[in-house]
This record gives sequence, structure tokens and C-alpha cells, in this order.
Amino acid sequence: MEENTYKLIKELTELQATSGFERNVRDYLREKMTPLVDQIQMDGLGGIFGIRENKDSQAPRIMVAAHMDEVGFMVAQIKENGLLTIQPLGGWNPYVVSAQRFTLQTNQGDYPCISSSVPPHLLRGDGANKPTIKVTDILFDAGFTSRQEALDYGVRPGDPIVPQVETIWTANKERIISKAWDNRYGCTVMLEALEELKGTDLPNTLIAGANVQEEVGLRGTRPAVHQFQPDLFFAVDCSAANDIGKEKDTFGHLDQGFLLRIQDPSMITLPRMKEFILDTASTHKIPYQYFVSQGGTDAGAAHLGNNGIPSAVIGVCARYIHTHQTMFSIKDYAAAKEMLVQTIKALDQTTVETILGGSYKRDIL
Repeated sequence: MEENTYKLIKELTELQATSGFERNVRDYLREKMTPLVDQIQMDGLGGIFGIRENKDSQAPRIMVAAHMDEVGFMVAQIKENGLLTIQPLGGWNPYVVSAQRFTLQTNQGDYPCISSSVPPHLLRGDGANKPTIKVTDILFDAGFTSRQEALDYGVRPGDPIVPQVETIWTANKERIISKAWDNRYGCTVMLEALEELKGTDLPNTLIAGANVQEEVGLRGTRPAVHQFQPDLFFAVDCSAANDIGKEKDTFGHLDQGFLLRIQDPSMITLPRMKEFILDTASTHKIPYQYFVSQGGTDAGAAHLGNNGIPSAVIGVCARYIHTHQTMFSIKDYAAAKEMLVQTIKALDQTTVETILGGSYKRDIL
């Protein structure tokens, strides 16, 4: 992996931006995308996209979308003793939340914060019989001694709380540990694809960027596809690896290539989209693995947009997603990047018409 790529990954994964509070990532993407596209546009919820225009007004419109948000929390209430109750933003396993570092973001500044935990000493006797914990049972502690002190520092219900983590290499330099690879992967691969395609004549109008609020219900996609009217939609997103047990017949293994998602609860990849991805990967000898997921992506919302938009996911897997510490493979990232670049290059009018069923009327899928 080139040093510039690692630098980009480190910068993006260390940025803190949970659902509804994506400004840090949006500002970063705007700066990086501006010299690589013809124009930058935002939708009404805060999604940001760079557009590579085509001289032919009839050229197909191809949308590539990451999402900016990472899982986090929101202050629900400030208790009298200064501790904070929270509302999760995105899916969390309650057993990975306690005793972690976070940043509490307020209008008066960012403050260090930790999630509470129960020492083993207090779990003896009656404490050992407590019921299963829920995420909302965990209090967050920024060190305030009272509700009034927290208020004086600008803390208010609705303020976001985001994991605080440093991104690092593993010892063998084959994998990286970070937070938020779901989905700063998509932001990274989108930026690097734009950089690689700079100066290349594309056979399409390319709309590339990132949505907001994916982790809380794929919300940002709907206004984005309505605004930009793509013919085809490609989500670039990270999914859960399932490769640390003895079972071999599981989905999502590190070092096995990008994910070709064939089904999830929100979408079935249409046959012609799947065939196009398989043909492109085969032609360019890009490693891939089939993937069936228990969770959705922005493609699940996009394909129901407008009059129906054929959609697919060019993904990667990572271990321990939706936690403070995610581990992912640079081999998988390299495969996904090459796949995205070759996909964009291949989508001329003839190819898009074939995927759509012979015409832009989309009469046969």
C-alpha cells in the first residue's frame, strides 16, 4: 500500500462524525474532491457529491456513493450527578460499549468522555445476578460533577458522542486497525478512484460522493438519487467479516477480495448487474467473494428510488465492525479500488443499456 493511501485512510478513519453530524467528513471530502471534478453539489440532508460531466448530454449517469457517518451516540439526558444517558446512533453490541474512550461534541467545544463499566468487585454477590445489559443502560462520564456544571460547559441533549481511536498498522503491515472503516472505506475508495480517473475521458457522467445517515436507516440515499437522477447506482460500503471461527462456509473472509453482494434484507442484486460485475472482475483478474448479508446498504434504498434504479455494492469486509477497533485487509481494499475504477471505465451507453434491458425505458430487467 502506498504511503499516500495509508495517510488518507488514517485521516478519514480518525475523523469523528456520527449520523446526523457528518460535517467533519463532509468538509474533508469537499476539499479533496474539488480539484478532481467539474462541480460539487450537496443534497438537502448534507450528502456531498462531485460531478464529472460528459460532453454528451445523453451519456448514462453513474452514481457511486459511500456514506460519511459512523456509529455513535447522542446525549439523551443529563443526570443530576453530571453523568449522561445516551441514545445509540446505529447498531451497537452492548458488550463492546463499556470502558471506552469517546469525544463529546458540543457547541462550546469537544470534550473527552468515557463509557461507564462495573468493576468485577461490584459484580460479586447480588451484583452477579443483574439482568442482561442494554446499550441505553450504560452511562457516559465526561467528568462533570453536576448537571449544572455540564450545562455550563455547553452540554445539551442531542449532542453527539463519537468513538476516539488512533488508526495503526498491524505488525506484518498486511492489515490495519481503526474505527469507522464502515464506512470511511467507501469515502477512501471513492476519492482514490476519482484521483486515478483524473484526466481520463469517461463514457458516462460520473456522480461520486457520500451520503449521510446511512447507519440510522439508509436515510441519505433517497434525496440524493432524487436530486442526481442516476441510471445505475453503486454503493461502496464495508460489511461484517465472519472468518474467525472454525466454520469455512461463512460470508466475509479477509484477504479474499472485494465483496460481490448478491442479497441482503433490503435488496437482491439484479441478474444483469451481477453479470456485469462478474465479467468486469474476470476480465481484469480482480479477486472477489460472494456475499450474503444480514444488514443493508445505501443500495437497498437507492434501488427503490425514482422509478427503480438497478443497484449493486462494491464492498469489503472487516472484523469487529461497529466497535472501537475494526481490522481490515489492504489486499481487499486494493481489489475493491481496482474493481471500482474498472467499473466506471466500462459503463458506456451500450453496456448500461444492456444492464437496463435494452433501453433506458428499463422495460426488461
